[in-house]
Amino acid sequence: MIPLRLDEIAALGLGRLEGGRPGSVLTAITSDSREARADELFVALNSGVRYVEEARARGAATLVPDDQHAALAALATLVRSRSAAQIVAVVGSTGKTSTKDILRALCAPHAPTIASERSLNNEIGLPLTLLRIEPETEIVIAEMGMRGGGQIAELCAIAQPVIALVTSIGPEHLELLGSVEQVAAANAEAIAALPSGGVAVVPAGARELDPYLEREDIQVRRFGPDGLELENRHAKFRIDGRAVELDLPFTGRHQALNTLAALHAYAALGLPLARARDGVSEIVLSPWRGEELELPGGGLVINDAYNANPDSMRAALLHLAERAGERKKVAILGEMAELGDVSEQFHREIGELARELEVAVVGVGERARAYVPVAWAPDAHGAAETAREVIEPGDAVLVKASRAVGLEGIANEIANFAEAWSPS
Repeated sequence: MIPLRLDEIAALGLGRLEGGRPGSVLTAITSDSREARADELFVALNSGVRYVEEARARGAATLVPDDQHAALAALATLVRSRSAAQIVAVVGSTGKTSTKDILRALCAPHAPTIASERSLNNEIGLPLTLLRIEPETEIVIAEMGMRGGGQIAELCAIAQPVIALVTSIGPEHLELLGSVEQVAAANAEAIAALPSGGVAVVPAGARELDPYLEREDIQVRRFGPDGLELENRHAKFRIDGRAVELDLPFTGRHQALNTLAALHAYAALGLPLARARDGVSEIVLSPWRGEELELPGGGLVINDAYNANPDSMRAALLHLAERAGERKKVAILGEMAELGDVSEQFHREIGELARELEVAVVGVGERARAYVPVAWAPDAHGAAETAREVIEPGDAVLVKASRAVGLEGIANEIANFAEAWSPS
């Protein structure tokens, strides 16, 4: 972290600040008491107040904030104000975390880079990312999530991005936002936050963003399926009129499209397209985003269970159909959350797509009945046992649901019971 003096933090008046050496300079801020050391600050978030004494025993200063969100924002703003790093705000309805992971790997060989860990993208996660900025950091890739209007604007006020990368616009959080147009408006707050000379990287087909792209003082880069060709893992991209060929660590067309978006941000950062391949080997997607496990008998299970909305469900089903080849296709699909009054319609449409693709669906959760599945379980606890009745050796299986359904462990359960298929 960019060093901060303890008395500077005291002057902010953020809460009960104790410990530390008088006049000391702090070199790190953490919310994990196990990581707290001398000349560091432990900020007690939520139940972390129970570990204040432990952190001080390790030699750290401690802060019990009056308002934890305001305190983190103030600390992160102070660090950000002392850094010349270029910050990329990654927003959108789907693909944020994967695009962030891809862009981090592409940038890292060329400049000191940090990125949000996992999906730490809210009013706690974003400041914690910025508090990792070091004096030598040149690029920060900051994922930003939202569940309503104004939230991305608040995160951008702290981060001050120079590039806004919008991965996609689609139906998400409709219970709160009401329409896809309002989803676009909420994500477009990142574009509004750009300084003069900033860059907006946006999906070519998201016309809902057009009203927010009329600024003459920013550059707009559009990406879409026309800009890529994918054969197995080999991808050909068109960026700024140039061809970029990469051998990717995944086969999904939706992930290749995320890579195209990342390449546009990479180019906007001034990094060399001719050397984009330098970081490809370091691309590691966060857990439960298209992870593949081989099954005995030539089968396959794709664990894409981190989250789901109608657009990501469609992409995952199409990817399953492509990966399956001649294998029987099975999808364990949980509910899609926060879709409001149109929830049943979206679930029904996903079920219709699955039938068109000849995918046998195992539904999980009450709303999943609208898929018209071949089998159904009320919750994650019963999903694997229900799936056992449908899955056979050699099948290609997809596991996907909104995070609240908790299906992320089902892929391993399938792999475990599939061991019985192995020849003895």
